[in-house]
Amino acid sequence: MHRAASLAEEVYEAIFARLMALNIPPGARITVDTLVRELAVSQTPIREALGRLEGEGLVVKTHLVGYSAAPQITRRRFEELYELRLLLEPEMSGRAAVTMTEAALAELTAAAGVMSRSGGADERARYSQFARQDALFHDQILEIAGNELIRETLAHQHTHFHIFRLMFHSRVTEEALDEHEAILAAFAAHDPDLARQAMRTHIERSRDRLLPAFDS
Repeated sequence: MHRAASLAEEVYEAIFARLMALNIPPGARITVDTLVRELAVSQTPIREALGRLEGEGLVVKTHLVGYSAAPQITRRRFEELYELRLLLEPEMSGRAAVTMTEAALAELTAAAGVMSRSGGADERARYSQFARQDALFHDQILEIAGNELIRETLAHQHTHFHIFRLMFHSRVTEEALDEHEAILAAFAAHDPDLARQAMRTHIERSRDRLLPAFDS
């Protein structure tokens, strides 16, 4: 049972990484048989992984057609997502700074990715890993802030995964890590104003880093 669960997770991570690094481009067909050959596993863990990715908004299943990578978000949708984040996340970060505990800060620091900056891992693997870490980091801040409706709203948009799929570039990771460190410092100081500003800066810079993806 344990080995089966481990295999399912490995298959999921392998397909997730392909989607994040654009090895499977947005809108591309995803055939189960091809993944069976590439990953040398049976159809069962692949179908399980694709179902999970469908729930995360990264894969679309069409009746009688099969699976494909979700289409890329439009520039208008991108701008709307960032407008939503700027309205909600800075204020939630201020609230989180007030109620932040040492245990919560330790969990956030682990999720932020700043502890493993200089790993020798493959760049695309690191990018895929950071996409997940970034989603967890922001989700945990919203959890600490204590507004479940806002947390559920942003999670339902699958914001981070769609944003990270826009552009594979190490700069996206490195600069975001600097910004995560600034947010963590504000939390450690229990300074709500500093936390709001650090989060606002992070979101604005993330938006500006990725806007060129729509110019190509």
